[in-house]
Amino acid sequence: MKIFTNNFISPLGKLKITASAVGVVGCEFICDNEFVDVSPNEITDECIKQLEEYFNKVRYEFTLPLVFSGTNFQKSVWNQLITIGYGKTATYKDIAVNLNNPKAVRAVGNANNKNKIAIIIPCHRIIGSNGKLVGYAGGLDKKDWLLKHEGFTIV
Repeated sequence: MKIFTNNFISPLGKLKITASAVGVVGCEFICDNEFVDVSPNEITDECIKQLEEYFNKVRYEFTLPLVFSGTNFQKSVWNQLITIGYGKTATYKDIAVNLNNPKAVRAVGNANNKNKIAIIIPCHRIIGSNGKLVGYAGGLDKKDWLLKHEGFTIV
């Protein structure tokens, strides 16, 4: 599978966008000085356009084709994450219950951690059952920023 790449400079730093010919494969935070060999396609270009709209508060839902790479369980978790609306949050337990597997809280957390399509698959919208921020691969500062950007206030 040929992979196309591009960079996007967000308010939170540099993102590496990767896509196949059929959908977005990755949207990952990288170091600002990290070099990415740019080879865009129409999907990476559309991804950047939608991210710009999101950060400018014109887009509240992404409509990009996505290509998941993971187990069936991980894919089911990521599909649940996509249903969490802009400015809303959920817990690992909420996701586990929605998957009819209420004891899979830890597995949901692990799947959340493996998400390679940050922001678009909104793993930043997962908070602890106590209402506090919990892990985020991009860093809790970025998670806090994203939630505030969407109008959610952490208690």
